[in-house]
Amino acid sequence: MQTTNVSTQGGPNPRHPTTQITDIELSDLARKASAGNPIAIKQAAHKGGGNDVVQTKAQRLRARIQFATLCWTLYLSGWNDGTTGPLLPRIQKVYNVNFAVVSLIFVFACIGFLTGAFSNVVLNDRYGFGKVMVLGSILQVIGYAIESAALPFPAFVLGYAINGIGMALQDAQANGFVASLKDNAEAKMGLLHAAYGAGAMSSPLVATQFAQLPRWSFHYLASLGIALINTVLLIVVFRLKGQDECLAQIGQPTGEQSESDSGNSRFRQIFALKDVHLLAVFILVYVGVEVTLGGWIVTYIIDVRGGGPSSGYISSGFFGGLMTGRVALLWLNQKVGERRVLFVYAVLAIGLELVVWLVPSLIGGAVSVSIIGVLLGPMYPITMNHAGRVLPAWLLTGSIGWIAGFGQAGSALLPFMTGAIASKTGISALQPLLVAMMVFMTVLWALVPSKGTRRTD
Repeated sequence: MQTTNVSTQGGPNPRHPTTQITDIELSDLARKASAGNPIAIKQAAHKGGGNDVVQTKAQRLRARIQFATLCWTLYLSGWNDGTTGPLLPRIQKVYNVNFAVVSLIFVFACIGFLTGAFSNVVLNDRYGFGKVMVLGSILQVIGYAIESAALPFPAFVLGYAINGIGMALQDAQANGFVASLKDNAEAKMGLLHAAYGAGAMSSPLVATQFAQLPRWSFHYLASLGIALINTVLLIVVFRLKGQDECLAQIGQPTGEQSESDSGNSRFRQIFALKDVHLLAVFILVYVGVEVTLGGWIVTYIIDVRGGGPSSGYISSGFFGGLMTGRVALLWLNQKVGERRVLFVYAVLAIGLELVVWLVPSLIGGAVSVSIIGVLLGPMYPITMNHAGRVLPAWLLTGSIGWIAGFGQAGSALLPFMTGAIASKTGISALQPLLVAMMVFMTVLWALVPSKGTRRTD
């Protein structure tokens, strides 16, 4: 009779005594986890068998600090991409080079990005998240030190290659880390890339001023300072630890693993996935559109629309829109559905790009460019979230690392193509080229599957 009353009141079922034992074990392990024992965290999560993450107050604070540090890393990445546009006319003048030659900046950056993307897959397995992040940050410090000295042009562009390797490594690791989070990962991915937009918006404000000063290259000293802060933060917060260990510190269990954990096996598995390559090419074109528009629009406005020295602020307007879109449109992404809403953003962006191309208005063009930034903004985090849904969980970090690193090459490859074409036909070729790339980008998104091979067992 007593047993019946306990069962009716929701107590342990005598036919399943292991439930009571499991609850006691989980309670004991939770106390150990609250004392900062990462092994206990993993055991508790494994015994619980669910995906819900229950964090202590200390773990929530650490999670916020980790996320804020990664946001600073992406802020630096945005700062770097927003710098080049306002400085391009001055670099051309100082080194006395045409569009094609100055575009070697983008070629060397592309070499760096691709090198970093390939290296990340191997380095991630060998050294882990924390060490690879710090290595990438140190490479950026070296790159900015070279660029700030305004060395002869071959050495100057070499700085872009070194910087590109560092950016690709950090971008890959940061995206993989946030995509692996189980606590509101989609919103955090949007905020992470809003930090990128904030950096890309603020750097043209500074670069535009330095472009008019005799010591124009000292702008890279400001970049160097941000990179040094980034290096210190990464060392202090993540302490050169692997991703699983860092996630365990915030109460998140280790993700699902494949049957083979060897680096070569994982490398082959990643590159055998068609979805990975479709998403990588999409991100390459998207980043190319983003940086081409933000980088060359200043030269276009000056040469075609008759803008003055302050035209660099239009680049800030574009990247400001990028940042705004990644936060302000989160609700719309969720309401309409991320896959569907991206098509809407793409069609509207193409329409506004036609306005910039065909309507000879300086103010109208500037406003349109800013709105295009708002529309393009959510596309990158949407793609990373989609990758988290369609790719196998045990390959997620490596796959997103490759997608992000390979995609960064677009920030160099497509701007270089624009410069090479502009050297033959003039910078007015920018707008039809951007429209064509946006259309191609939309077609690629249609080819990306809505469902994939992600396992949840």
